[in-house]
Amino acid sequence: MRRFALLAVVLVVVALDSASMGDVFNMGEGFTSLEMVPVGNLGNDPDTRYATPGYGGVDYAYNIGKYEVTAGQYTEFLNAVAATDTNGLYSSSMWGNSYGCKIEQTGSNGSYTYSVAADRENRPVNFVSFMDSMRFTNWLENGQPTGMQNASTTEAGVYTIDNGLSEIRNSNATYFIPSEDEWYKAAYHKNDGATGNYWEYPAQSNIAPGYVNNSGNLSGTGTTFTEGGMDPGNYATYDKDGGTEGIGSPYWTTEVGEWENSESPYGTFDQGGNLWEWNETLTTSSLRGGRGGSYLNHIGDDLHAAFRPNSNQLSPGNVGNFSLGFRVASVPKPSTIVLDDVPEYEWRRGCSPTSATMLMGYWDQNGYPNLWTGTPPASNDPTIDSDPVNVVIEHMGDLMNTTPDGGTSP
Repeated sequence: MRRFALLAVVLVVVALDSASMGDVFNMGEGFTSLEMVPVGNLGNDPDTRYATPGYGGVDYAYNIGKYEVTAGQYTEFLNAVAATDTNGLYSSSMWGNSYGCKIEQTGSNGSYTYSVAADRENRPVNFVSFMDSMRFTNWLENGQPTGMQNASTTEAGVYTIDNGLSEIRNSNATYFIPSEDEWYKAAYHKNDGATGNYWEYPAQSNIAPGYVNNSGNLSGTGTTFTEGGMDPGNYATYDKDGGTEGIGSPYWTTEVGEWENSESPYGTFDQGGNLWEWNETLTTSSLRGGRGGSYLNHIGDDLHAAFRPNSNQLSPGNVGNFSLGFRVASVPKPSTIVLDDVPEYEWRRGCSPTSATMLMGYWDQNGYPNLWTGTPPASNDPTIDSDPVNVVIEHMGDLMNTTPDGGTSP
């Protein structure tokens, strides 16, 4: 008899290996890294309260950025691919506009370098177009390479860059701009199973969030707002009282995650307020989607689940918007786990029936003891002994149409 030994069985599982990722995933001390949170509850119903067929229904698992993409992360991107800034990934307004995220460009074309002000690195990047956002995700998809802006860095990977309207996500993409449904689910779905239950606001509330008022206090309290201070919960960076914009000059936006007790049901921050965020969805023939409101909004309704803007500011090539940023979404990369204690059975009826039974034996010994119980039914073949393992292999061979010598039945 030939003996068939499977020393290790390799299974494909869903995992992300952050150690293999590039700089934006490991930004170093004092910088916020690009971090993802999982969004599950596959097959949840869409929210049909304000539109038909509704938003937020997603039938697959995915991850979404815990925070908006920061100025520090975008600076890494620029230094990698914009020494020659062929496609205008940098906007001079990032530095020159009073609302800008304070990324500075120095040098000349061909040798540009970029830096971000020390108190701005963890605030969201603004003055970015949908085109810029696509190129950032292409760069992530391609492994964060350094070089000219071309198909190996920014112009292909997730999206093959064209005019900002015709691009469609590569079906095998790992990193991408979220669709409207993906963004909406992460912000508003109650994370209570495959349901159609949604909050009105992203901080797990049906009441408009608190804010920093004109007196510099947390609204509804006499407590002065200080960055890094206590968040009472259900707060956001916006201008509900029509006075101080966001947290006021010179920053306007808060550092990502400032409202530490105001996360969404899936663990994201700032999906309401701080900056509007791009999404992939074409809302008209000439506009991409945006959601969430910003530090400039004077009413809470822009943060509300029902609010879906339709503005020329969402033209995909527009870089002149100081209240618009983005976050990244992803699907997990497959990785491998080696099972090194799979039982070793004698070969019979071919490799497939034997190895399949070995896997059944492994799981029978590791948490699933009822895969087979008692003695399997006896085979009519007199050449098969009463060993239950061999009987199972024979049954697997019958199911797989293999012949006694391991071939395949017609």
